[in-house]
Amino acid sequence: MWQAFRNGSAYDLRVHDPLADDPMVDRPWGPERTVRARVMALLLLSGPDARPGRVAALKVRGVQIEGVLDLSGGTVSPYVELHGCRFDSELLLPECRFSTLRLVGCAFPRLEAARLHTEGDLHLPRCRVERGIRLTDAQIGTDLLINQIVVHRDRNDRAIAADGLNVAQDLQAELIESYGEVSLRGARIGVSMSLRGSHLRNPYGKLALNAPQLTVERTLYLTPAGLSSAAYGNTTPPYGIGRGLGHVPVRGMRVQRFECEGGVRLDDGRFGDAVDLQEARFTMEDDQELSLRRIQAPELRFLCERPERGKVVLSGAKIITLVDRSTSWPGPGRLSMGGFVYETLVPLGHFPLVRRLEWVTAATAEYAPEPYERLAAVKRAGGEDSEAREVLLAKQRRQRETMPPAGKAWGYLQDWVVAYGYRPGRAALWMAVLWAAGTFAFSRYDPEPISPGQHPQWSAPLYALDLLVPVINLGQDGHWRLEGGWQWAAAVLILLGWILATTVAAGASRLLRRG
Repeated sequence: MWQAFRNGSAYDLRVHDPLADDPMVDRPWGPERTVRARVMALLLLSGPDARPGRVAALKVRGVQIEGVLDLSGGTVSPYVELHGCRFDSELLLPECRFSTLRLVGCAFPRLEAARLHTEGDLHLPRCRVERGIRLTDAQIGTDLLINQIVVHRDRNDRAIAADGLNVAQDLQAELIESYGEVSLRGARIGVSMSLRGSHLRNPYGKLALNAPQLTVERTLYLTPAGLSSAAYGNTTPPYGIGRGLGHVPVRGMRVQRFECEGGVRLDDGRFGDAVDLQEARFTMEDDQELSLRRIQAPELRFLCERPERGKVVLSGAKIITLVDRSTSWPGPGRLSMGGFVYETLVPLGHFPLVRRLEWVTAATAEYAPEPYERLAAVKRAGGEDSEAREVLLAKQRRQRETMPPAGKAWGYLQDWVVAYGYRPGRAALWMAVLWAAGTFAFSRYDPEPISPGQHPQWSAPLYALDLLVPVINLGQDGHWRLEGGWQWAAAVLILLGWILATTVAAGASRLLRRG
């Protein structure tokens, strides 16, 4: 191993038997495949110079490391790459500095790497970790790649503790399996963060993914991934990991969706491009949440499976484009959208207005006008004025249910007669009906003129229309003396005319306002 280090070549102790070389299989490896951890630490921290014309590097395959590999606070200059190795004790790398560190397909009890600093990549693909990974406040110079890792919880029920993590480029955590909380509080990712095809499970606490104040400069992917069986043996980056799938999977590729068993917390997150939840599956208890409170993103692709239990919270979130489908949203009492701001709706599949109104109703267990007004504003901005009026009409009907009996009665009357003014055609129809009724009634009456010789010829249609239409004078009103019940009939026509004409004018102004 010492000579291989100086040459920059691989030190390979594999026996080329897949079962015997698998570090995950519970079979002992003999002393001929064992290297003491303190010897490896000596090599990494104070190793010999490279041979002339060579670059020193530690490249080890199929080796068992005996004892605790403790590099705490050290600076490791050589390139480090371990494939298919087994550690019988934990790795201690807190405040350690590396150029690039790659542990591929290794098994170790625990990785303690708080405040780790790498100038290049940190790769941990296909590793198995029994007692968790700690990367708190770690600084990764380029990419963090932990695809297909299997990691179990530590004594604090955390599988991955990476609060304050800073990754300069991508964080790839595709097809991973975690059994405990994945904590990324305040983490910052310089490009994209991918959890495609991963399974996060935390039966020990409320949150499977706890990432408030997460910043991702591009996109967060909680989407399906594809992996071909031939890719498992690949030992070069990206180690055979599949890719994110569009709507059509690639032939011959196994598709695995993102699944999360436990709550998700992404509160106050900032995402430069999008949050993509396509085909994601969230399995929660009644007291758990998919919490997206106050997140900010140009696009939210809410295309997941409908959560059967738990709650989806979007309170205070600010999204420019909401891409969704009707079958993704939970039912009444399990959706909260107070203060949720979005500017454009892009529904996928059949999403009629009646279902969209059910979506708003599900988010407001108690009446609140803001979700209705936001939806109406988005519909109006998209040129769908008729649907915007239907939304505001639904708001009035929902508000009516909160009123006392007298208010409800008046509301039902307004709804039946003029639909609260949001269907001006109905008001015009009522005016026509009243005009016909007034014409029919006054055609049976021959009133006396107020000023004989100074009056127009009596016309029942014009007189009824003059009473109904406010402001405009057709030359009939004010010239005839009405007596008895006819005075009351004229007063009723005048009153109804004001109400209906105002409704028609308000509807017309809404139709013309966009121009």
